[in-house]
Amino acid sequence: MRLDANASDGRIRSMPEPLPINHRLTIPDYELAEQFITAGGPGGQNVNKVASAVQLRFYAQRSGVLGPEVKQRLLKIAGRRATKGGEIVIDASRYRTQERNREDARERLRDLIEEALKPPPPPRKKTRPSRGAVERRIKAKKERGATKAMRGRVED
Repeated sequence: MRLDANASDGRIRSMPEPLPINHRLTIPDYELAEQFITAGGPGGQNVNKVASAVQLRFYAQRSGVLGPEVKQRLLKIAGRRATKGGEIVIDASRYRTQERNREDARERLRDLIEEALKPPPPPRKKTRPSRGAVERRIKAKKERGATKAMRGRVED
């Protein structure tokens, strides 16, 4: 991990190592950026003074190692972690140490990319309900209707 202390906002940035996804695919270091920030929540002095939280950014839209279909699936799977510019931002502040949060962020990004690499499931083949299923559904509706009809006013 190489550190960049010349960040304009005063935060420490690092140039991470390449991220291996599987035996054939590795995300190069120049497509990733890490930023270390103070975590929120309980923790007293430690949480206020130590930049243990990690923000990992992956420039998915500009990635040269992922195909267009994989990029599209990845951005869809990422949900609100994806920016309008096609970046995926992973915030990790689950652990007390910076190194463990860093590993956690990289692990979560790896899981997202592995999920996007899987081919989409085939579209569902439309089938008609069987005659028995239709009859059971109609019978259940009639029974529910009869039960509700009996809830009316009681006449003297």
